[in-house]
Amino acid sequence: MTHTITLQYFDGCPNWRHTLSDLREIVSQDPDLSLTTERIESPEQAEARAFRGSPTVLVDGVDPFADSDTPVGLSCRVYRTPDGRAWSPTSIQLRTAIAAAGT
Repeated sequence: MTHTITLQYFDGCPNWRHTLSDLREIVSQDPDLSLTTERIESPEQAEARAFRGSPTVLVDGVDPFADSDTPVGLSCRVYRTPDGRAWSPTSIQLRTAIAAAGT
């Protein structure tokens, strides 16, 4: 089954670059994955896309890290990781979220 991974980001937050690097590595190892990026350019677009901050990872259009407490808007997103709060999910968290999409 093919899965589309989308990285949403906005230019005001540099944290998406690390996530993009991790996603490129993951996608390069699995021919059933494709990767796209989507730059969010305005508060209106953030609202329309339910963008919960940069970086946001969507797997087949679904945010596997969704948290109803995370506000919509142009901000840097914070993730819960095994090592505490971080600006990006870990590579293992990304792989797990992508694998879960297939079940």
